[in-house]
Amino acid sequence: MKRILNQKGFSLLEIVLATAIFLLFALGIYSGISLIFKVVYQSRMRILETALLAERLEVVRNLPYNDVGIINGVPSGVLPYSTTTVRNGQTFTIITTVRNVDDPFDGTLGGNPNDTAPADYKLVEMSAICNSCSQQKAIILSTVVAPKQLEGASENGALFIQVFGYDGLPIAGASVTVTNTAQTPNVVINDVTDNSGYLRIIDTPTGTQSYHIKVSKSGYSTDYTVPVSGSVPTPIKPPSNVASQTITDISFSIDQLSNLDLNFLTSVCAPVANMPFSIHGEKKIGTDPDVFKYDKSLTASAGGNYSFANFEWDKYHITVTGTTYNIGGSTPLLPIDLTPGLTQNASVILYPYSSHSLLVKVKDAGTGLPLSDATVHLTATGYDESRVTGYGFVRQTDWSGGAGQTDYIDQTRYFNDNANIDKNSPSGDLKLKKVGNTYLNSGWLESSTIDLGTAANFNNIVFSPLSQPPEAGINPITFQLAVSNSSSPSQWDFVGPGGSASAYYTATSTLIWSGHNGNRYLRYKAFLNTENTSFTPTLSEAAFTYITSCVPPGQIFFSGLSATTYTLDVSRAGYITNNGTIDVSGATETVVNISPAS
Repeated sequence: MKRILNQKGFSLLEIVLATAIFLLFALGIYSGISLIFKVVYQSRMRILETALLAERLEVVRNLPYNDVGIINGVPSGVLPYSTTTVRNGQTFTIITTVRNVDDPFDGTLGGNPNDTAPADYKLVEMSAICNSCSQQKAIILSTVVAPKQLEGASENGALFIQVFGYDGLPIAGASVTVTNTAQTPNVVINDVTDNSGYLRIIDTPTGTQSYHIKVSKSGYSTDYTVPVSGSVPTPIKPPSNVASQTITDISFSIDQLSNLDLNFLTSVCAPVANMPFSIHGEKKIGTDPDVFKYDKSLTASAGGNYSFANFEWDKYHITVTGTTYNIGGSTPLLPIDLTPGLTQNASVILYPYSSHSLLVKVKDAGTGLPLSDATVHLTATGYDESRVTGYGFVRQTDWSGGAGQTDYIDQTRYFNDNANIDKNSPSGDLKLKKVGNTYLNSGWLESSTIDLGTAANFNNIVFSPLSQPPEAGINPITFQLAVSNSSSPSQWDFVGPGGSASAYYTATSTLIWSGHNGNRYLRYKAFLNTENTSFTPTLSEAAFTYITSCVPPGQIFFSGLSATTYTLDVSRAGYITNNGTIDVSGATETVVNISPAS
C-alpha cells in the first residue's frame, strides 16, 4: 500500500507578490547606488576643475604685472578670454576676466581726493565648466595681483556701466560686451555687472564714440548703443566716449522677456484671417526721424492670431493696414502695456472699414482705467448719436428689403410679418398698412436671427422715434424678444419683461430681462397698434445693447462719419461731464478723461 504525501507549493499570486517586493528592493538599491556614483562623479569633476583653475591662477601670479590682462582687452595682457582644455578625457571651457580695481585707500577717480592713477591692482577671476557633464554652474576662483612698484599717473579714463530693470532696481550678473573700435585690433571686454548692477572698467584707453556696448542676460531683453547710420542718423544712445582721467557713466535697462498673444476679432468674436498689421513699441533708438527699437509690419495667421514669444517689455501700438477694417477698440486698451515676465493676451476688435471714423476711449482721470457705462454723445450738422461705453449693440433701421430672410445678413430684410405692415411709406420705416383711407388696427414683424458671435449678457432695448401720434393710444409700439444658443431652435419663444409671454417692452431704453443672458442668438418681434385707424405709429430704429468678451471696456466706435468738426459730450453717473469738440478725419482716436464729482 502506497503512502500519499500532502505537498503544498506556492500559488501564482504569491510568486507575483514576491517578485514585486524583490524588484522594489532591487530598484531601491540600484537607485541608491546610482545616486552615490553620481555624487562621487560630480565631486571628482569639481575637484578636477578646482585643480585646473588653481594651476592657471598660479601661472597668472608669476606673470609680469603688465602681462596680467586679456588679449585685446582692458587691462590688456597675454591671457585669452576663453579657452578649452582636456583633462582626464573631459573637455573644460575656461573663462578669464581681469579687472582693474580702484582702491579707495588712496582716493578714487573723480572722488575726493581724486586718484589720477586709479588702477591700483588687478582682480583675476577664472571660471571652469565641463562641456559634457550636464554641469549647471561653473566653478569660480579668483586672485588679486598687485604691482611691485608705485603706480604712476595715467592718462586713461574710466567707463562705468549701470544696468537696471523695469522697476529701476539693479540687475546683477548681466553680461556686458564692450568693443573699442578706436584701436586695431579692436579692444573687446566681456564681463558681468556686480550686485549693485555696475560694471566699472578702470584705466580705460580714451576714445570718442568708439566704445560699442551691449548688455544682455539669459531670459532678459537686450540693450545696446547704436552707431550713426543712414537708418539711424541721430541715435539716442550712440557709442560711448572715454576721456582722460574722467569717469564716463552710461546706463542700460533690461528685464525679463514676456509673451504677447494677439488676436484680431470682429465685434461678434469672429477671427479675422490673415490680417496685415503694423506694431511698434515706444522705446526709441533714434530721433529726427523717430526710429523705434521694435517696429515691424506683420500678418496674422488664418486663425486671426499672432504670437510674440520672448518679447521685450514695452508699450506697443498696433495699426491695421488696408481698406477692409478699422480698429474699433481693444482689450486691454491700446497701446498694450507689456510688463516683464508675463504672458499677455490681447484682442483687437475690428469693424468694417469707414473712410472717416472715431474711436473714443473713456478713462477715469485719477486711475487711468477704462470706464464702462459712460454715455458718449456725438453731434454735428445732420448727425446725432449717443452710445454707452462697454456695450456692444446691434440695430436695424431699414426693413424695405422684405420678409423671407432667416439669418440677419441683409440689414434691410427680416424673417416674417402678418401682412399688416407697410415698410415703404417712406422706404425703410415701419407703419401699419393703409387700406383705403384708414390704417389697420395692428400688425407685427419678426426679425431675422441675429448672431452675436458668443454668449452675451443683454442690457437695453432702444427704439425710435420717441414721439408717436397721441391718437394711436398708449404704447403703440411694443416688443418681445427670443434667444437661443442654437441658430435654428425648434421654436423661438418670445417673451417680455420678467420672461412672461404676455408681457411686452413698451418704453425705449428698458432693461432686457436677465433670463436672456448667456445666449448667442437673438430675434425680436415688433408690434404696432393704433386705437384710431386714422393714425399709425412709426418705427424707424430698433437697437439692442449687450456685453460680450468682444466688447472692449471703456470704448465706443463711430463709423460712417464725415470729415468735419463734431461736438463730443461724455457723461457718467458720479462724474463731471466732459464737453468738447473733435476734428474727425480718417481713422481718428481720442482719449477722454473724466473726473469723479466732488
